[in-house]
Amino acid sequence: MKIDYIGLTGMMASGKGEVVKILEEFGYKYISLSDIVREEVALAAKPVSRSEMQNIGNRLRSEGGPGILGKRIYEKLSESPGNKWIIDGIRNPHEVFELKNLSPFFLVAIRSDRELILKRLKDRLRDTDVADISQLNMRLDREWGINEPVGGQQVGKCVEISDYFIDNNGSLDDLRTQVLKTLKLMEDENG
Repeated sequence: MKIDYIGLTGMMASGKGEVVKILEEFGYKYISLSDIVREEVALAAKPVSRSEMQNIGNRLRSEGGPGILGKRIYEKLSESPGNKWIIDGIRNPHEVFELKNLSPFFLVAIRSDRELILKRLKDRLRDTDVADISQLNMRLDREWGINEPVGGQQVGKCVEISDYFIDNNGSLDDLRTQVLKTLKLMEDENG
């Protein structure tokens, strides 16, 4: 069976972007729930920080329900059947519930040790990642769902309900091997 929809969840710098690159080699197209947030940001016509993007995402969830970003992606993808999609940036379980309306849809959690995530954040030198360790830890905690409302970021809960798990603590070759193994498992178990 062809796997049409693969959702990705995990902490920032866990390796989701690298997984996307691997899956694109197999014909998957990319879309992110963050695209919906970026559309909102574009209306503001000013640059925003990662924290402000999180706030905008939380506002959208507060106004439209905790699954609104997933619902909007579902609507977009329903308009273009026949493609295989990687859906990135899933940060709330209610988004998962909306995306489960796509069939077949599987949620894959990309996991990495926190110390490795912190190192990657410092090494990749994105403007949104330039912070001291305590600030980065606060951002990671927020993303995980600590002290976040039900409609806020809840990556920890998304990881808990994932269908498959990829631990990314090794090399890119190790990651590729795990991605291919996971794709095979999906096909075998759902074929």
